[in-house]
Amino acid sequence: MSAAIAFAVLGASLSLNGVFRGWAWLVPAITTVFVVGLTLAVLRALRVHPVLTTLGGFLALVFILDFTFFRPESIAGFIPSGATLDTLGQFLKRAGETVVSETAPVSPNAGIVFVACAGLGLVALLIDALAVPLGMPATSGLGLLVVLVFPATIKPQGGGLPGFLAAAVGFILILGCSQWFAPDSRLQTDNAHGTGQLKRSMVIGGVALVLGLLLPLAVPGFERGTFPVGSRLNPWGVSNGLNPMITLGNSLRNPTGDGSITYATSSTAPVYLRSVTIDKFDGDTWAPDDREASRRIGPGRMAPDYPLPAELVRQLTVVDTGQFTSPYLPVPYAPTAVNGLSGRWSWDPETLSIRGEDSTTRNQQYTVYSALPSVTSATLSQDNAKPTSISQDFIQLPSNVPDIVKNTAKTVTAGANGNYAKAMAIQNYLRSSQFSYSLQAPVQGGYDGNGLSVLADFLQQKSGYCVHFASAMAVMARLEGIPSRIAVGYAPGHATGATVAVAGQEPLPEYQVDARDAHAWPELYFEGVGWVAFEPTPSRGVVPPYASDPVAAGGPSTNLHDENLAPGASTPAPSTAAVPPVAGPGVGPGTGTGSAAILYVTAAALLLAVLVASPRLVRSGIRARRLRPGGPVLAWAELQDLATDYGVPPVPSETARHFAARLSNSAVLGAPVAAASPSGADDDAGQHAVASLTGDFERQRYGPPAGVPADTAAEQANAAPIRIAAVRAAFRRNATWFEAFRADWFPPSLMSRWFQLLSTPFRWLGGMSTAAARRAAASWQRLFSSIRWRP
Repeated sequence: MSAAIAFAVLGASLSLNGVFRGWAWLVPAITTVFVVGLTLAVLRALRVHPVLTTLGGFLALVFILDFTFFRPESIAGFIPSGATLDTLGQFLKRAGETVVSETAPVSPNAGIVFVACAGLGLVALLIDALAVPLGMPATSGLGLLVVLVFPATIKPQGGGLPGFLAAAVGFILILGCSQWFAPDSRLQTDNAHGTGQLKRSMVIGGVALVLGLLLPLAVPGFERGTFPVGSRLNPWGVSNGLNPMITLGNSLRNPTGDGSITYATSSTAPVYLRSVTIDKFDGDTWAPDDREASRRIGPGRMAPDYPLPAELVRQLTVVDTGQFTSPYLPVPYAPTAVNGLSGRWSWDPETLSIRGEDSTTRNQQYTVYSALPSVTSATLSQDNAKPTSISQDFIQLPSNVPDIVKNTAKTVTAGANGNYAKAMAIQNYLRSSQFSYSLQAPVQGGYDGNGLSVLADFLQQKSGYCVHFASAMAVMARLEGIPSRIAVGYAPGHATGATVAVAGQEPLPEYQVDARDAHAWPELYFEGVGWVAFEPTPSRGVVPPYASDPVAAGGPSTNLHDENLAPGASTPAPSTAAVPPVAGPGVGPGTGTGSAAILYVTAAALLLAVLVASPRLVRSGIRARRLRPGGPVLAWAELQDLATDYGVPPVPSETARHFAARLSNSAVLGAPVAAASPSGADDDAGQHAVASLTGDFERQRYGPPAGVPADTAAEQANAAPIRIAAVRAAFRRNATWFEAFRADWFPPSLMSRWFQLLSTPFRWLGGMSTAAARRAAASWQRLFSSIRWRP
C-alpha cells in the first residue's frame, strides 16, 4: 500500500514539470516521499497502532526535510533547532516572493522546493490516512487532485499527460491494494484477499479516466484543448483587470484583447495611461507600495510632495474604462485633478497613483487634468545634483544583486558623465540590436517574472518583453545612484478615427487600448524636474523626444499590438546554452545527482534507524530504573510488563498468584515443553524466578505491617535483576523470532501506554460528543412524547 501511495504521489508530481524550471526539484521530492512511505510501511508491518503510524510518518517527514534543507542549522544534522526555525522563515519568505514575483516556470530555489517537498509529504500522509486507518481509499484521490489542480491552474498548457496518467495508475493501485490487504466485508467473496477486487478497481478506474477526459469538454472553466494536455483549468474566467508586473505577460499574450479602454486627449500625441507605480524593491522583487498612512482621499485636487518646475505642459484627457476592472485608475501622468468618478478614491502623494477604496474602474467615465514638466535633453543633462527632495526608498540598493547585473551596469555606463548620460547609456544598450522583444522566450527559457534571478537570466538571454526591460533599467539606474521606479499601465494604443466633444475644447481624437497594450516602463528622478519616463523596450511604445538618440539601433518604435510586432520574425531565437544550470538543495557545483541521491537515502536510513530504536531505548531505560534497589513492587511491575511484551498480559481482575500461575503454565515460559526440551533446566530457572518474584511481592504487599527485615529486603533487591534476567531468557528461548523482535524493538507494554497518552484527547472529545448526543436524543424524545396526537 505504501508503495502504491508513493507511486501515485510521485506520479502526480510529474505535472509540476513546467511549474519549476528543470528537474533539480525532483530528487529531494523523491527522497521525501520515499522516506515517508518507507516509514509508514515499516510501522504498519510491525502492527503499530494507526495513530502512532501516522505520527511516525509525520516525524519522518520533519526529519528528512530538516536533513535535506536545514542540515547546517540542525542538531546532529536532522533535529530542528532555533536556528532551523529562523532559516525556515527565510525559506518561506523566499518561496512567497517567488510565487508573487515570478510566473511559471519558476527557478527551483531552496525555498520553493522546500514548500513543494513538504506539500508532497503531507499529501502522502493524507492519502495513507484516508486509505488505511479510515478505510476510505476512494477519497484518497482528493490528495492526488490537490497535486494535479495546482499546475493545471498555473501552466498555460495544463497539468500534462504524464502526470495525469501516472496519478491515475497510482490511484487504481491504491484501490486495488486496499481491497487486497483490507477487503470490504460487505463484498461477497470466499477469499480473505478479496479475489477479483483488483480487477474491479481497474475497471472502475478506467471508467473514471475516460470520464475525466470527456467531461471537461462540457464543463465551463476549461480553456481550449483536451484536458489535461491542451487546456488549463481557469475557474475565474478571463480577467479584464491589470495585475501589476506579475500577469502583465499573460495580458500581452491574450489574443482576444479584453479590457478595452477608450480615451480622448488634448495632447498632440497619444499618451501613456498609468495605473500603478512599482517602487518597492526589497532585493528580490518589485512590488507596489500603497503607503496607507499617507494616502489622501479624493482626487479632485492633487499635487506631488516634490517640487515641480515653473514651466509645465497642461493636458486634458477623457477616459471611458468600459469593462476594464482594476482597483487602480488608469490616468495620464502627472494628474492634477480627476473629476466624474463614482465611488470613493484615494491617491498617493509620492507616486500620484489613484486607488479605489470602495469601487473599481469598471464602467467609469472621468476627466483627467494633468501637467508635465517641459523636458528637453539639454535640461536633463544639466542636472547632476544628488536628489534630496524625495524618499531614499527610490534609491535603495538590494544586497543580493547578481554579479552580471552589477558588471553590466558598470560596463554600460563607463565614460558617461552625469545622471542623464548614464540613463541614456542604459536605455540605448537595452534598445540596441543585441536585445530582442519576445513574449515567448521568457516562458520557454524559464525566466518569466521580475525577480533578480530572472533579471540575471534576461541579461544573458537578451530577449524578453517590457517587464524585463523596465526592471533591468530601473535596477541598473539605482546601482548608478539614480532614483528609479516602474510604471505599469498601457502604451498609447491606436486611433479609432472618432472624436469626442468636450465643453470648451476642440473635438478631441479618440484612442483605444486593451490587454495587448499592457506595458511597463521605468521612470527616473531628476532634481528640479521630477520623474521622467524612459522607454528601454525595443519595438514597443513611443520613445520621448528627450530620450531619443540616433545612435540607438533598436529599430523603429511602435505602439501597435503584439500581433503586428511579429516577434521572432526578424530576430534570432535566444540561446539556451547561456543559462547556467540551477542547483537544487544540497546539490552544488561538481556534485552529481547520483551522489546526492545516495546521501539522501543514507540520511533517511539513519533517521529511520533512530525512529525505530526509540521504543527499545525507552523500554531499556524503564527496566534499568526498576531493577535498581527499589523493592519487590517495582520488580513485579517489570515482570508484568515483560509478560505483556511476550503476549501474556495481566488481567485487571486477577490476583498476583493467579497471574503467576497462568504465566507459569503458558508456552512462552516453556511449561508445556519443559520435559522434552533440552533447555528444560533453564526453563525451570524461569519458573523458580517467577515463583520467587511472586512470593516477594505478596509478602511486601500483603504481609505484616512491620514489613520484612532489612537484610531480607536487601537480599530481595539484589536478587530481583537476576530473577528478571532468568525470566527474560526463558521468554526469548520459547518465543518465535517475530515475538522476540517485537518485544525488543516495539514492546507492547510501552506502545500501549503511548497510545493511551495520545488517544486521551480523542477519548475525551468522544465522550463529550456521546454525552451531548444522548442529551439531545433524550430531549427530542421528551419533546416528541409530550406531543399528543389528536385524531
